[in-house]
Amino acid sequence: MPATDLSLLIDAALEAGKIATRYSGPQAQRWDKPEGAGPVTEADLAVNAMLERDLQAARPDYGWLSEETEDTPDRLTRDRVFIVDPIDGTRSFAEGSRTWAHSLAVAEHGEVTAAVIYLPLRDLLYAAARAQGATLNGSAIQVSKHTYLPDAEILAAKPNLDPRHWQSGSAPKFRRVYRPSLAYRMALVAQGRFDGMLTLRPSWEWDIAAGDLILREAGGVCTDRSGQPLRFNNARPRLNGVVAAGSDIHASLCAQLDPKGVGISA
Repeated sequence: MPATDLSLLIDAALEAGKIATRYSGPQAQRWDKPEGAGPVTEADLAVNAMLERDLQAARPDYGWLSEETEDTPDRLTRDRVFIVDPIDGTRSFAEGSRTWAHSLAVAEHGEVTAAVIYLPLRDLLYAAARAQGATLNGSAIQVSKHTYLPDAEILAAKPNLDPRHWQSGSAPKFRRVYRPSLAYRMALVAQGRFDGMLTLRPSWEWDIAAGDLILREAGGVCTDRSGQPLRFNNARPRLNGVVAAGSDIHASLCAQLDPKGVGISA
């Protein structure tokens, strides 16, 4: 089933790319969601409508969780669920950047089994199915083998360095870099372009579900900030941050993090 689900997700992601690229970033209609939940554009909604229609038609027994669909408890009764971010990196999309992605996943009993992250304007399609490895445009990928944290390149927004996140009262030494789109950051680590990534704020499932499997199938370790495996299709679909890297870098980061977390943006 993961292989057939992956084929379905790939086809859906390619169609999503065709729809999204019909809109011209800054010219696409844009609204701000209530309560500071961020922007949404007409492209997000058009992609979401297609995905919800086509994926649910293909798998009517699967549940549905998407950033752009009002959530309902029905998905909690399903063994398998689609977890979708129609456009991850909406701000980048609205600014006319190429760094935004479609993030599509299937989770079974809380574990992601098939996943796609697709950046149509960069012609990058990352994919994975459980126990079948991870690929970029059809070629196998692996995480970095780097082991020494001070020399590692870690994808992280600047607030992740706040001293309150770290047991010693200061962030460890590493080379911080940044890219828009959380899904793309996870894919870049899976590809071995960077040595790790972290986001220490509560994270929506749709931002990270696809990246979780792609990273793990590329040989990486992907957990929440306390080192616990990520589990999906929760009643409240938000997780306690994400730490992802090869095993040595992941262990170094988790050993220095405050696992309890704090209520600040990161």
